[in-house]
Amino acid sequence: MLNEKSCGALVYRKYHGNTEILLIKHINSGHWSFPKGHVENDETEVETAVREIKEETGIDVIIDQSFREIVTYSPRRDTHKEVVYFIAKAKNTDFTPQADEIADIKWVEIGRAGSVLSYDNDKSIVNKAKNFIP
Repeated sequence: MLNEKSCGALVYRKYHGNTEILLIKHINSGHWSFPKGHVENDETEVETAVREIKEETGIDVIIDQSFREIVTYSPRRDTHKEVVYFIAKAKNTDFTPQADEIADIKWVEIGRAGSVLSYDNDKSIVNKAKNFIP
């Protein structure tokens, strides 16, 4: 059994009094989710999340470690994957999709995110994160 670990975050911003979160659409699968990626070398979970968000979206973030949720699943029959999600405040809001991985990026009002997200695990993360976003 192969074990994989990725880290990412539910990235948010305040916009005209509303809380919006950043969602990405993956080129290969077409599903909408949060930016995340594999841990490299001796990176911490936070370092991985910050790097992956920057690589996939061009956005710099401030990670809030008071929110940490783990999602596990099997992307392939012989693989167990663990994804650690934080919440993160966007330092900038203009994004640039990573050309070879990301088909689209958009800011979505947090209350509408459930209608865009592809997976129930991600919808659950949004519901839990609402209580942590200032």
